[in-house]
Amino acid sequence: MLIEAQEREESRIAVLSEGVLEELYIERSSQTQTLGNIYKGRVVNVEPALQAAFVNIGLEKNAFLHASDILLDRAGQIPLLGVEPTTGEVRRQDSIDIERALRPNQEILVQVTREPVGNKGPSVTTDISLPGRFLVLMPGSSHIGVSRKIVDETERERLKKLIHQIEIPANVGCIVRTAAEGITKRDLIHDLRYLTKLWEATVPTIKSQPAPCLVYQESDLVTRTIRDLFSPEIEEVLVDSEEVHDKARDFFMAIQPGYARRLKLYKGNVPLFHKYRVEEQIELAYKRRIYLPSGGSIVIDQTEAMATIDVNSGRLTEEQDPEELAFRTNIEAVPEIARQIRLRDLGGLIVIDFIDMRTAEHRRKVEGAMLSALRRDRTRTRALRMSAFCLVQITRQKIGPGLRGAIFQRCPSCDGTGYVKRLESTAHFALRRIAFALNRKGLEALEVRAFPTVALYLLNERRTRLAELENQYGKRVTIIADSSLRPDAVEFYSAAPDGQKTLLWGPSSSEH
Repeated sequence: MLIEAQEREESRIAVLSEGVLEELYIERSSQTQTLGNIYKGRVVNVEPALQAAFVNIGLEKNAFLHASDILLDRAGQIPLLGVEPTTGEVRRQDSIDIERALRPNQEILVQVTREPVGNKGPSVTTDISLPGRFLVLMPGSSHIGVSRKIVDETERERLKKLIHQIEIPANVGCIVRTAAEGITKRDLIHDLRYLTKLWEATVPTIKSQPAPCLVYQESDLVTRTIRDLFSPEIEEVLVDSEEVHDKARDFFMAIQPGYARRLKLYKGNVPLFHKYRVEEQIELAYKRRIYLPSGGSIVIDQTEAMATIDVNSGRLTEEQDPEELAFRTNIEAVPEIARQIRLRDLGGLIVIDFIDMRTAEHRRKVEGAMLSALRRDRTRTRALRMSAFCLVQITRQKIGPGLRGAIFQRCPSCDGTGYVKRLESTAHFALRRIAFALNRKGLEALEVRAFPTVALYLLNERRTRLAELENQYGKRVTIIADSSLRPDAVEFYSAAPDGQKTLLWGPSSSEH
């Protein structure tokens, strides 16, 4: 695990396996992180048609609370945990009357499950939980269980016995996390005490502060990444900042002192990510096409709601069997697809288009390999069986903008489509608009501003047509190169003799 924190404005954490980048996390000081925070909010309005409510939690945008994320007590109410007594365990119900459960101006306790994205506010739930190193504490619940990702039945039974031997406070549930594999009862008790004190410290704020207010703030990137990702399999944790190293050491000593010696301060002159060749691997994570060792490739395209991943084969020779080539390429693509999903933090619906395979055995093997590779993902995922067309559909919990949203902004030229008009198309559009504008009553002269390449094309390649239009309407047309415009944007101004100009059409005008 490499922790790069020299730049205070941005922290990055990379997890490598045999030199290959497996996971990447980025956090900037300029961006407010809300994921995992607990707020005392106030219901603004309830929308029965959406089966949802909007909650003011003190942020710029109101939070979105769907009915499926609401937990009710036996009386069918949402208790303000820590303040109001609960009528038995709070739990999800198959169907709820959202207008009965919530009312405008009601104070409720919510936790952010997804960061704000674009114009959308954060998504929240009333299912409150506090994650520790080995346990997740769930106030208001009485459920005791073990993470489904622990698949070894012997270990599951051992952990179940341990957690049931521990005295857990009333109206508090616990889930044993995946990181608890192999730990002792003493470790669980230590984690439970820490989480219980943490929750008890939030109760006075819930009771005393008016809504909206922040009740609990999730740990910083370094602390929560070590908490959630560190395992005995990680042989070394390198930090390039002495301040962050000391903070991480204190956290290790608090949760797992036996592993504190694996934490080391990096003092090399070469930047940490360059030293371990992480930077070049990060650059690949931005690419649309990723090449496989055999010569095949995967192509990743993203939209707001879904992502598509297309598997392409390498060069096919006459000696190769197409079915065997398709199977081997698909199997080779599986771990890379799973890695790219984690690296890019793809969320929502993901459709993987594998190379067509005729035999059911090959389809089942690729499908099984994909499911196995997804088990490494900490984010909640669900996959359907491979279809006859060799498509696999996956839903992955969307909790943030992903790597692309964290690094890039929408292109002002193409508005995120990846395409702009060709030079010729833009010029033809300009000529048609010039003809339309010259026919306008009261127009004495027209000024056209375009990107330099478009302006030069009009003046050189379409000079004859411009002259024809000027002669036809008896009005002057001036073409001006403007490098501040988009490559396919053209602005049209009415030019008066006194030098005054009025925008007729352009990218920002409502008539365009």
